[in-house]
Amino acid sequence: MHLTTANVLSPKQVFDLLRNHVRLWLVPAVVIAGVVAVYAVFHSATWEASQALMVRNEAASAEKSPGKFNYPDEMKAVQETILEIAKSRSVLAAALSEVGPSADADDPAAWPTDRDIDEIRKNIKLVPPKGAEYGKTEVFYLNVRSEERDRSIALNEAISKQVQSQFQKIRDAKANSMVEELTKTVALAAADLDKSTTSLAAVENRVGSDLGELRSMQDMAASDSALRRSGEEIRTQLRENSLAEKANGELLAVLAAADGDAGRFVATPNRLLESHPSLRRLKDGLIDAQLRTSALLGTMSAEHPKVLAAKEAEEEIGRNLHRELDIARRGIQVELKVIADRRSVLEDQLAKTNGRLSVLASVRAEYANKLTETKSRAGLLERAEQNLAEARAARASAAVASLISRIDTPDAGIRPIGPGRLVIALGGVLGGLLAGVGIVFLAVPMTAAEPVVSSETVAGSNGSANRFNGANGHFTVTRALRKVAN
Repeated sequence: MHLTTANVLSPKQVFDLLRNHVRLWLVPAVVIAGVVAVYAVFHSATWEASQALMVRNEAASAEKSPGKFNYPDEMKAVQETILEIAKSRSVLAAALSEVGPSADADDPAAWPTDRDIDEIRKNIKLVPPKGAEYGKTEVFYLNVRSEERDRSIALNEAISKQVQSQFQKIRDAKANSMVEELTKTVALAAADLDKSTTSLAAVENRVGSDLGELRSMQDMAASDSALRRSGEEIRTQLRENSLAEKANGELLAVLAAADGDAGRFVATPNRLLESHPSLRRLKDGLIDAQLRTSALLGTMSAEHPKVLAAKEAEEEIGRNLHRELDIARRGIQVELKVIADRRSVLEDQLAKTNGRLSVLASVRAEYANKLTETKSRAGLLERAEQNLAEARAARASAAVASLISRIDTPDAGIRPIGPGRLVIALGGVLGGLLAGVGIVFLAVPMTAAEPVVSSETVAGSNGSANRFNGANGHFTVTRALRKVAN
């Protein structure tokens, strides 16, 4: 058996369906259209006034250029603060009081009530310019909605003015609190600095005349100070003094030995006679006389007058040498005493220098800590005073200048926002019709999609009653026959 099913209703079938069930779709359509029409009649238009505002940063807080925000987050934070101020109870209550109650106010004497404030709070928005991101531009818009055009403009202007005033009050209160806090900070920093300075002065007084030396030791990385150089010079002089004392001691021993033997004096090294030129000349003269006598003895006899004269001259030089050696010994002894005294003085100076260095070394670490602490507290005090000056400048500017500037005046446009009454009424009619048609299709069984069979199939059936459709060559089977065919 061959079956076919029609799945789509033709326009004629839809029209017949709606014509046969007019009341089913007309009643809901009329009811819905009527309700919407009543709403359109009593519906009040909504006007939205927009005020362009521009916000800047405090001139004292800008790092690069005065009035510019250093970071976008700062601008966003300020705009969010302005939004919270615009929706605050005090600002809205003051703005509503300034504009006055609306014509449909329930109790004008109690204006504005909490309900009025809550309603106007819902109708306030702070939006960025079109195409911009919130917090990315200094310009933003304050939008206020109302049922009357003039009232929306008046409310927007009053709210803008109250926002500016309240924002300045908040800035002033913030600056006052900062000034009080920073004043205490400056006082504490100054007290700490005074304490550190007093402690540092005590260490410096303990050092006394070596303060400059201590500071130079503190400033120089290698700790090469004048006192250390002085100690090194004293040590060098002590070494030189020791060498001179040793040389004079050896010379004194040689002179004592040469007192009975002039030949031993001749063997004295010249380095011992460098400080006694007279002894060197006598030594040279004695050597010359001995050489001359030796030369004469090589050509003459010992009794020759020239030889005798040479020997006499040699003996005379020896006698003078003995007298000069005695004088030289006394001179060397005096010089040794002077060298010994000089050594004592140098050792005393070196001991004093080492003592001063020991005192400086004992206080150097403490002095360094005190000095670092004093410098640190001085820096803290300087920063606190700088912050206090900025806070005072911010407090002064909060009283004379506003960070929020209004651009032009509020504008509500020439048409209210949202659809008009005619559009609402037409929408109600269209919605009612769609609802009625939907009800018809949901409530009425769809008989247009019944299965159909061919004439050959009907001829082979059990003789059930059928109706032959001559136009299309098919028979429409009754509901009972359709169940049997299935």
